[in-house]
Amino acid sequence: MPMKKSDRKTPPSTVQSAPIVPKTRATKTESEKAVPPAPAAAKKGGAKAASVEPVQSAPAAAKKGGAKAASVEPVQSAPAAAKKRGAKALTEAKMLADTQTAVKVLKGVDARTMEKIERMASKVLSELDASGQPSLTMKHRSLSNIAYNPKRGIIELGDKTLSREFFNINMAKKFMQSFLVANGVKTLIEEGKTISIRQMFYMSKHTIKGTQENTFDDQAESDPVIEDLEVTIDALREELHLFANRRGLVVGRLVVDDAGDEIDLARMGRGGWGIPSICEEEHLKFKRTTAKFIMLVEKQAIFHRLNEDRFWEKNDCILMTSEGQAARGARRLLQRMAMELKLPIYILVDNDPWGLYIYSVLKQGSINLAFESMRLAVPGVRFLGMSAFDYDKFKLTPAATIKLSKEDITRAEQMKAYPWFKEKRWQREIDKLLSNGFKMELDALLTKSISFVTEEYIPRKLRENDWIV
Repeated sequence: MPMKKSDRKTPPSTVQSAPIVPKTRATKTESEKAVPPAPAAAKKGGAKAASVEPVQSAPAAAKKGGAKAASVEPVQSAPAAAKKRGAKALTEAKMLADTQTAVKVLKGVDARTMEKIERMASKVLSELDASGQPSLTMKHRSLSNIAYNPKRGIIELGDKTLSREFFNINMAKKFMQSFLVANGVKTLIEEGKTISIRQMFYMSKHTIKGTQENTFDDQAESDPVIEDLEVTIDALREELHLFANRRGLVVGRLVVDDAGDEIDLARMGRGGWGIPSICEEEHLKFKRTTAKFIMLVEKQAIFHRLNEDRFWEKNDCILMTSEGQAARGARRLLQRMAMELKLPIYILVDNDPWGLYIYSVLKQGSINLAFESMRLAVPGVRFLGMSAFDYDKFKLTPAATIKLSKEDITRAEQMKAYPWFKEKRWQREIDKLLSNGFKMELDALLTKSISFVTEEYIPRKLRENDWIV
């Protein structure tokens, strides 16, 4: 039974649907503070960004660097809860800074990640000693700091930065949350364990002593803080020992080593091998393959049709499904296969704006994860279909069509303005979708026959090189 559109695709947010312009030199706004230029300026207090009110007087002990982090108090005018947040954040910072013993016994990625966490904490404590005004600096993850790089063919995060400051009441809570998550990551690395981003929310959540305020109220608060930490210390979520729920399946001509277990993806039966959330080389290695290409289909139902028909066996390929918008694990796996196996990759999605968007995210990356594009995007993936021209080419009937909604039309017009869809063939494709006045789902190919997609549709399109990059 076809999946519901709401189950299959996650429509982009308002931010994601805004056109992206080619990359230009970033300009900082008043509310975005650059990294402090020199230690001398920091010692004198430094100039503050226009949106941040400087501290009038810091505790004398903090200025001299003699007070313990836990005893440092924000300015007297700050609410009691903010004082508690600040004291807790600096306590966490001191704990994080004391990682040198742990780093000696860690190796590889874990050692490097721990060192980055230690540097972040040490920087905050040194600023406390120098000026009594510690802060965290990170790249600004906003639409204004994201651009499309036509040379690389990916969406990238720009160079603009923001400062999250300990003595700014509006920033004190996030400052504290950043160190809570970092401390949780430190514990995971030391113990050699991984948890979900949902579990990290609970691991970091508790009531601040002496108040009725929680460190986190819901996961919508903790998830962005995890992403902020990725950007701040330049580490991947997987390197932080965190994962999201897995989504996606693979079968076909590939043997992998998954955490020491050798798995032949040609022997996965009808279900397929579940794509792990963490697909880094330390955990997953490609042993051997005889595949000629990789085929990723958007919908699980089509994946099962192709798997049951043994499409991958007859065509010597690797067959994947992203089960809708691809999760980070599936995107990372696809990029690694493209880089290491050096096989052509074909994408099969529905003929509607949301299918095109799924292809777009696989190809260029997404706005929300622009800081990850270098390891998630696959600029060379080929759009095999479903194309707006397939209705006539394969002599489909009106039963295979669904009328375009106003939302579909608006979204298609927006996508025409994207720099990566400016190429003539893409403009022609989107124009044809709009002129048709209807969209088509891959499942509609069953109106021809149950195995039409396996026996005629895909083979013909591959044979005729009927695809777009």
